[in-house]
Amino acid sequence: MAQQKTFDIGIIGGGPGGYVAAIKAAQLGMRVALVDRRTSLGGTCLNVGCIPSKALLSSSEHYFFIKHHGTEHGIQCSDISLNLETMMKRKTRVVEKLNQGVAQLMKHNKVEVFTGEGFIEKKGCIIVHREEEKNVSFNTDRIVLATGSVPAELPMLSFDGEQIIDSTDALSLTSIPEKLIVIGGGPIGLELGSVWSRLGAEVHVIEIMPDILPGWDRQICRGLRKSLSRQGLSFLLETNVTSVHKAPDGVTLETTGKDGKRSTIEGSVVLVAAGRKPYCPTPIIESLQLERNSRGSLSVNSRFMTSVDQVYALGDLIPGPMLAHKAEEEGVALAEQLRGKAGRVNYDAVPGVVYTAPEAAAVGKSEEQLEEEGVPYNRGTFSYRANGRALAAGTAEGFVKVLAHKKTDRILGVHILGEGASVMISEAVTVIEFGGSAEDIGRTVHAHPTLPEMIKEAALGAYEKSIHGM
Repeated sequence: MAQQKTFDIGIIGGGPGGYVAAIKAAQLGMRVALVDRRTSLGGTCLNVGCIPSKALLSSSEHYFFIKHHGTEHGIQCSDISLNLETMMKRKTRVVEKLNQGVAQLMKHNKVEVFTGEGFIEKKGCIIVHREEEKNVSFNTDRIVLATGSVPAELPMLSFDGEQIIDSTDALSLTSIPEKLIVIGGGPIGLELGSVWSRLGAEVHVIEIMPDILPGWDRQICRGLRKSLSRQGLSFLLETNVTSVHKAPDGVTLETTGKDGKRSTIEGSVVLVAAGRKPYCPTPIIESLQLERNSRGSLSVNSRFMTSVDQVYALGDLIPGPMLAHKAEEEGVALAEQLRGKAGRVNYDAVPGVVYTAPEAAAVGKSEEQLEEEGVPYNRGTFSYRANGRALAAGTAEGFVKVLAHKKTDRILGVHILGEGASVMISEAVTVIEFGGSAEDIGRTVHAHPTLPEMIKEAALGAYEKSIHGM
């Protein structure tokens, strides 16, 4: 009988947190095993989340722009048509190319990959259940759980993959829904709602909270909702779904509004995008008796260790925003800590992005949070309408807001609504990471004409006065 292999670290879950932890651990000289139930690594983000959704967002933006704004730029087109099958094939090619890239990274860094469902037979031993092959197992000094999250179902709205769908289903529809109802006004619902709205669907978003993007800066929420409304999306805020009736020709939802008024709304497809929940196979939880909080997240200490010694968790399994880049940084920090280094994650400098058009991006505190905490601050804002590059590109919608401490001038938060927000926010993240001030940004030379000049102008407004603002 062949002797079981032994590794320094065994990771269950090949998403952004898991595979990045594997790479970093291998780079630091550890023997690493990575287990994933998918044949293609990258987790939800790469396979059925971040990447395919951005591919469809990009394609749908091109289609919408040519159809509705091409003539403004002197682009005369006639008989514009949509080939959804081709669009979906392009999305698949993008995903496959990145899948291949992650696989090559595993080989390059000498990470041994096991395909199958990973379970913990006993402490220090992982068994991999494989569908068509004999199960395998290996020993490991430390176990890392990075199994991610799954879409959250709602009462009465169980997924059936056809009429009531989750975000994964919404990325692979074979036809454009006549009327799409989106439950949830968070990033996922808004992004996928935007895709299908641009392609011709009538989209209605139902949100139980007073506005979209709960927890975000209110000015961002209002501005993005108004913009999406002009694009054709409609919003039912402070509205709760009370019952569901499915029929062969569609779905009817009964709702209750803020004032208690009841109404109905009919749709051909309902997309439930009301958040995600941690995913960890029950046998793992039970075999190790892992502690969880009320939201289902695994309890960990400051070094990512669970309630069981030498068993760690990261990413969507533990508290904090369910973001791929947060999981990646935790993977790096954990690998460094296991090697005796000072790995850390600055959770105050984790940006959030909504990839609609216009985009929304934020890092740090919102005005509402600062007011609630009693923190004195100065605010500087700058409009896209006053930026030369935005006007030249025809994307002069939105604003940049910089919040700085009233006494120290230290940057507390930056919020952006507009074209390129996902790229521009990185400058703000860097400044916050280094404890920089509004004056630091204001005195930094920015190339002209560029969109990032607006961050400089907003920063100037936070500690003195902007040059090009009024």
